[in-house]
Amino acid sequence: MVAQLLRLKVRLLGNAFRRSPWQIVGVLVGLAYGLAIAAVLVTVLVGARFVDDVTLIRDACTVGGALVVLGFFVMPLLVGIDDTMDPRNFALFGVPTRSLAGGLLVSSFLGVPAIVLGLALLATVITWSRGIPETLLALIAAGALFVTCMLATRVSTSLASLLLSTRRSREFTGAAGVLVLIICAPIGVLLLNVEWSRYGLDLVGGLAAILGWTPMGAAWAVPGDAATGEWATALLKLLVALATAGLLWLAWVALVARMLVTPGREAAARQYGGLSWFDRLPHTPAGAIAARSITSWGRDSRYWVSLIMIPVVPVLVYIPLTIAGVPEHYLTLLPVPLMCLFLGWTIHNDVAYDSTAIWLHVASGTRGVADRIGRLVPTLVVGIPLIGLGSALSVFFYGDWGPLPAMLGVSTSIFLTGLGFSSYTSARFPYPATKPGDSPFAQPQASDTASAIVQSLTFTGAIVLSSPALLGLLLGIFVDPYWFMPALYYGVAMGLFVLVVGVWRGARAFERRGPEILASALRA
Repeated sequence: MVAQLLRLKVRLLGNAFRRSPWQIVGVLVGLAYGLAIAAVLVTVLVGARFVDDVTLIRDACTVGGALVVLGFFVMPLLVGIDDTMDPRNFALFGVPTRSLAGGLLVSSFLGVPAIVLGLALLATVITWSRGIPETLLALIAAGALFVTCMLATRVSTSLASLLLSTRRSREFTGAAGVLVLIICAPIGVLLLNVEWSRYGLDLVGGLAAILGWTPMGAAWAVPGDAATGEWATALLKLLVALATAGLLWLAWVALVARMLVTPGREAAARQYGGLSWFDRLPHTPAGAIAARSITSWGRDSRYWVSLIMIPVVPVLVYIPLTIAGVPEHYLTLLPVPLMCLFLGWTIHNDVAYDSTAIWLHVASGTRGVADRIGRLVPTLVVGIPLIGLGSALSVFFYGDWGPLPAMLGVSTSIFLTGLGFSSYTSARFPYPATKPGDSPFAQPQASDTASAIVQSLTFTGAIVLSSPALLGLLLGIFVDPYWFMPALYYGVAMGLFVLVVGVWRGARAFERRGPEILASALRA
């Protein structure tokens, strides 16, 4: 049974190289990243073999390794990995539960994360090869860690598919993921400002002392404790590591048995009265598309998770700049342009968010201008008040109302030029996006290169074309207030010009490339 499942997994992996050229490039880029990470980890761990401070190496491995184990368990819950080897796919074959559980576990060994982890764990054996007993313990601990991480991934992936199969539950996990990022970002900034030369060793040592007795870090600490002569502690932690792997195996077998007889959860049907925004907006193609877009922004987690992240970005920028010593009254002028930049960027791949539903636009012969304008409405509804109220609040906290015209010009230019570029790129260069109903953190099988180029084009274009308005703001603050008004005139004029050109070019691309857009949606 194990051999058959391994052959199936190899065939599934081989199918990744039979897709479109861009997707093949994406797979190769992922492999290259994985191998590069593995090479760095192996180099560092092998080099640690020749470091005399064994306690430092043990503490660093314990803390870093505990984060790795936690990541193998948490990431499938937040990202929402599409599990092609779901146990429910084999429910009709009558395979014994333990045989199926073992085969699926072994099949998970074939993958970039498993390969990177395996190479790193083999390198830890070299790290602790300071004697025959230490090497044997390191080898046993590495095997226990590998099985633990793979079991953690299988358990968390199955829990996600079993318990988080409804749309609302996936939206909840998406919001939870955003909260985790919000919480972790300031912590990361604070850690960067710790005086590591004075307190770093004590901090790492304290964390290692705690994590070394947990299921996440016990196995990582085993060979280090043995190398420092703490054999009793090493053996006790080895028991913790083996017990962790054993409990995860029992949980995995129980999950497989449960999933073989349990279908996916179904969301309760909800009743809606009226047509909502479709009743309130004009009964035209552009009005219908605008109503659908506003509805999607309110209900689709892919959109509102992006909206939640927009005010978070200035906070992530503000904290390190404050710590670096930048005067706070200057930083009060930063949040609104940053939020406008990301708000204009949110629709740069809006067509791909429709997935296969885009065929309605193509089949009905929807004019490109109507499609482009309709998709702009939600961002304009959010962006216009943001520019007006946000700029006023910024200059209020700045302490001088003089820069208000320039703030309005800079924010308007960044926002409208971003919308102009997005209106064009979403029709001309759509790339695979998260499917409707999936976790907003799910990653489709797409080319990271293509998406990076499109995103960079939108970001860079908006910043470059808005740089004269930004320069006017800076000149007005540091040289002469005369430059505030030219910054306003330029920002509004450039923003409107790029928006009109972007809508026009995007409309032409949408009308000419309708079949290609539909084909791209079907391949995603």
